[in-house]
Amino acid sequence: MDRESGGRRVARWLLIAFYLTAGIGHLLFIDAMVRIVPKFVPAPRLVVLATGLAELAGAAALVTPRYRRAAGWALAAYALCVWPANMQHAWNDLSSGTGLPIGYHVVRLLLQPLIIWWALRASGAVRSCRQP
Repeated sequence: MDRESGGRRVARWLLIAFYLTAGIGHLLFIDAMVRIVPKFVPAPRLVVLATGLAELAGAAALVTPRYRRAAGWALAAYALCVWPANMQHAWNDLSSGTGLPIGYHVVRLLLQPLIIWWALRASGAVRSCRQP
């Protein structure tokens, strides 16, 4: 197993904190999260609970060297899969005029690829192209 750089370690622990916070948020604010689940997704309440648990499991797996890379791939795929909910949230807020401002949603939607990259890099699932 390769040594983890200090920068990657910091990025991984920040990612752990990010997904712990998100997972707890999904479990504490279920009704708010259900409102942003796209209509085509069946059993939205169950999906919100499952995604919260998946975020917590991913964060826990990032702690362990054995599961770290798998967690990176899983969390990257997860971030891609929840992108439609983020778009639905933006649509809900912007079409009703009563939600969060466009600036929030633009930043959130544009950061999604960065979150995917972050999960892959911080977990060691993908490495830098630079040779030591």
